[in-house]
Amino acid sequence: KELIHKMVVRTNHRGPDDAGSLVTAGWSLGNNRLAIMDLSQNGHQPMQTADGHFVIVYNGEIYNFQEIRSELEGLGYRFKSKTDTEVLLYSYVEWQEKCLQKFNGMFAFAILNTRNGELFIARDRIGIKPLFYYSKAGKFIFSSEVKAILDHPISSPLDIDSLNSFLRVLYVPAPRTIWQDILKLSPGHYMKVSAGGLVRTFRYWQIPEQS
Repeated sequence: KELIHKMVVRTNHRGPDDAGSLVTAGWSLGNNRLAIMDLSQNGHQPMQTADGHFVIVYNGEIYNFQEIRSELEGLGYRFKSKTDTEVLLYSYVEWQEKCLQKFNGMFAFAILNTRNGELFIARDRIGIKPLFYYSKAGKFIFSSEVKAILDHPISSPLDIDSLNSFLRVLYVPAPRTIWQDILKLSPGHYMKVSAGGLVRTFRYWQIPEQS
């Protein structure tokens, strides 16, 4: 509880309207909310499904969420908020990773399956929204900003190869960062992190090749 609270405080400038956290047996999730779609507490994050099976933390905006919401309502889903967060959450419940093909927007989000302990993380197609992570020795930490990851008692020295890249081209190509063992989730990719710490990364979109 102390660590996730520290991470939320560290990044509170990202969402001044609300903050929340959830601690389970295997995971801790936190969020700072910038309220745009629904200013009420119905948009509070972490947000859970009605049965508590899935929990989401999300940063971004889905431009076509109203159309997706209508489709989900046609399938029998009911919503308590006017947020795109809730639409994103139930899109994953219905379509799993295939939901990413439906989203038009910018996003970085994580959804926890509370029953099997698996975490699903995704980033938008061209990487407008940031997502960094650390995975080592059975520990997995993620955040929109590296400084929140560094609140944990981890060793992450400077990556000299990444520093060389920065000095040459003025940026560090994904998935690397300037720190060893801290990586970026590449644009157009998603990850599945098992309860045991197994991390698998998949590409769901790339720029089509021109003939």
